[in-house]
Amino acid sequence: MKIHLNDLTPELFLEKYWQKQPLIIKAAFADFVDPIEADELAGLAMEDFIESRIVSNNNSQWDVKHGPFTDYSEFGENNWTLLVQAVNNWFEGVDALITPFQFIPNWRIDDVMVSFSTPGGGVGPHLDQYDVFIIQGQGKRHWRVGKPDQALEQLLPHEDLKQVSDFQAIIDVITEPGDLLYIPPNHPHDGIAIDNSLNYSIGFQAPNPQELISGFADYLLDNQLFEQRFNDSARRVTKKPHTLESHDIALLTEVMNSCFNQPELLVDFLGKQLTQVHHTLNLLIPTQELDFQTIEQILAEGEVLSPVLGLKCLVVTDLSHPTLYANGESFEISQHCLELANTLAQKVPIDYAIIESYRQCLKCQQLLAKVINKGLWTFE
Repeated sequence: MKIHLNDLTPELFLEKYWQKQPLIIKAAFADFVDPIEADELAGLAMEDFIESRIVSNNNSQWDVKHGPFTDYSEFGENNWTLLVQAVNNWFEGVDALITPFQFIPNWRIDDVMVSFSTPGGGVGPHLDQYDVFIIQGQGKRHWRVGKPDQALEQLLPHEDLKQVSDFQAIIDVITEPGDLLYIPPNHPHDGIAIDNSLNYSIGFQAPNPQELISGFADYLLDNQLFEQRFNDSARRVTKKPHTLESHDIALLTEVMNSCFNQPELLVDFLGKQLTQVHHTLNLLIPTQELDFQTIEQILAEGEVLSPVLGLKCLVVTDLSHPTLYANGESFEISQHCLELANTLAQKVPIDYAIIESYRQCLKCQQLLAKVINKGLWTFE
């Protein structure tokens, strides 16, 4: 699947538009074919391990219901939208929608949310804190996008629905199948379906300091790191026991900073944090552990090894030893395994011809067996 940026290159897009201004590209995907049907999306939202919701608006009365759903008849023929998170974890064609955007690092991508809207359906004018590319599938939608505006009023028409007041649009367009809309963070936008329509939202995670520091604290707790108390051996008599003095503030600040002045720890934490998948994966753990000989035999019979859909993985070489991170786990590798680790991280299907080159490397064999036995890679 190829994206047509018209007169833009990825470099120009990042320079001019990325986190700066919205963009509409008509016919960005020529002859676009929906990778999922509306009925299949509705069926996925019936599962209790899938995050889904329906937003409806009847007579200016907004309502939100959360899945799983067993029946849709109560919602009628108009004015509602079904939104399903992480559909790329379950449909290969939806996962493939991420590929055209890989001029941005994989770790920034969160998931692909798919929405089905009946005529008049939408979630109202709102803001997002992340970048999003929206591909128009079946049907048409009327999109309005504005500039960031501190004067916008925050609205809460339902306890589960945040909106903003009306805004002046700088993009006002009808999207058709294959059109692409890019919306940067904090740009108000509103999309209303003209007819039954499908939209694919490729969202990008943007961790804030709260999330990173909280995650790092959990990492330290999980690994029982920095449990020792601070050194107070240079204590002097105080004449102000009721105050927190500047030298104590400096001491406590130094204690806190000591955690962050550990590059290896920070990189290991980031590798695990940024590859954690926030929605259910279809992990396929073998009933019995497979060794390399068995894996090789299966591949020799024509099977292909592929990552589970939605898997996030990274290779980090800025450590004393290269490491493959996948689904929040780390796999220490040697230099001999770096090529295999990069193949895995790029989520390239592995066949018998590829595996043959690793027959003489025990560490490569062990790495492959580990990720398969954890259910992260599986045979098609």
